Amino acid sequence: MLRTIDLRGVSVADYRAVVPRAGFDVAAAALVVQPIIDAVAERGAAALAEFSERFDHVVPPSFRVPPEALSQALDDLEPEVRSAFEVAIERRRRVAEAEAAHDPVRVELAPGAIVEQRLVPVGRVGLYVPGGLAPLASSVLMNVVPAQVAGVGSIAVASPPQAEFGGLPHPNILAVCALLGVDEVYAVGGAQAIAMFAYGVDGVCAAVDLVTGPGNIYVVAAKRLLRGRIGIDSEAGPTEIAILADETANPVFVAADLISQAEHDPLAASVLVTTSPALAEAVRAELEPQVAATRHLERVRTALTGPQSAVVLVSDLEQGIAVVDAYAAEHLEIQTADAAAVAARIHNAGAIFVGSFSPVSLGDYTAGSTHVLPTAGCACHSSGLNVHSFRKQVHVIDYSREALLEVAGVVETFAAAEDLPAHGAAVTVRRQP
Repeated sequence: MLRTIDLRGVSVADYRAVVPRAGFDVAAAALVVQPIIDAVAERGAAALAEFSERFDHVVPPSFRVPPEALSQALDDLEPEVRSAFEVAIERRRRVAEAEAAHDPVRVELAPGAIVEQRLVPVGRVGLYVPGGLAPLASSVLMNVVPAQVAGVGSIAVASPPQAEFGGLPHPNILAVCALLGVDEVYAVGGAQAIAMFAYGVDGVCAAVDLVTGPGNIYVVAAKRLLRGRIGIDSEAGPTEIAILADETANPVFVAADLISQAEHDPLAASVLVTTSPALAEAVRAELEPQVAATRHLERVRTALTGPQSAVVLVSDLEQGIAVVDAYAAEHLEIQTADAAAVAARIHNAGAIFVGSFSPVSLGDYTAGSTHVLPTAGCACHSSGLNVHSFRKQVHVIDYSREALLEVAGVVETFAAAEDLPAHGAAVTVRRQP
C-alpha cells in the first residue's frame, strides 16, 4: 500500500529533493479565489449569500449565528462529549498560560538608556474552522484558547454553513464556542469567510487584524492574497505525519498512526522512515486489515497510495534523523530505542511525539499542545499556533538627555556614512543646552 524509497547507501546532498510531498498549487487556486475576494469587498453580504448558495448549497437565515443557537448546541451535547471538550480546553489553557508567563524584557544599556520590549495582544482576530470532510471542533479550542490567554479583546469565529443543520455550522463547533464564551460566530465558509474578515461586511462583521486557522486550498489561497491587509498564521497545506522508527517499534501502533493522518484528506501524507526492512514489511501487513476496518476507507487508501506517502528505508539512525529533519514534518513521531534522546536531536518539526504512547491523535485533542502546525516543510522556519502568535512585540525606547549625548557621536557618524544627514541633525540639535 505504501511505496518504498530506498536511501540505504545513497549519499544525497539535500534530502528535501527526495522525500515525498503532496502537490498543493496555491498559485493556481489564487486565480479562482481572487474574484471571490473582490466580490465580497465590493458587494458584501450579497456576495456572501451568492457564494454560500454556490459552495455550501445553503444560505443561512443570518450569517451571524444567533446566541440561542450556541446555547442550544451546548445543551444538546452528550455528557461524555462535553466532558471530552472540557478536558481538552482545560489542558490547552494550562499550556497556553505557561507560554504566556514571560515578563516584558527591560534592558538598561547605560544610566538613563532603557529599551523595553512589551508584548501587546492583537486587537481583533478572525478564526476559521473548517467544516468539510470533518467538522473540526478541536480547531475551535486550538485557536480560541491561546488568543484568549494572549489577551485578544475581540474574537470572531467563522465556519461553513451546513444544509443539514439549517444553515448553521456543525453543532459541535457551536458548542465549543459556547463553552469558550465566544458569541461572535459566523456561518460563512471558504475564501469568502477570509475576505469577510479582511474587509469587513457592513451590517454583518467588522474587519479583523489577524486571521488564523486551517482550511482547504482555497482558504489558503485567500490568506495568501490578503496577507498584508491582514496578518495570517500560515499557509497550511494537507496534513502530514512522519514516523522515525527502528526495529523496536510496534508495527500495530505505527500502522494505526499512519492511518490516523490519512483519514483527514486524500492528499494527507503518511511517511515512515525506518532503519528496519522487517518493520516496514510488518507495518505493510498491518495496514491491510486496519485500513479495511476503518470508516473512511477510500479516503485513507487514496492518501496512503498517493505520491505524498511512502516508506523511506535508511541505513542507520543518523541518516534517518537527517531525512526527517529535511522533511520537517507537521507531526513527527519518534518510535525508536531511547526515543527521548533521538527527539532531542530533531531540529525541524511542527510537533514531536516521543515514544510509543504519544500518538499524534493525542496532540490533536487532549495533549495540551497546539495542533495548528506548519506543513509542507515549513517547520524548518515556522512554529505552531501559540500565545505568541496573537501578540506583537513592541520596543519602547526611553533615553535621558545624558544617555543620548553619550552615543550622539555614534549616531551622527552612522548617519553620515549612510548619507542621511538629517538623521544626524536630529541628534545634533539636541546637543544644545
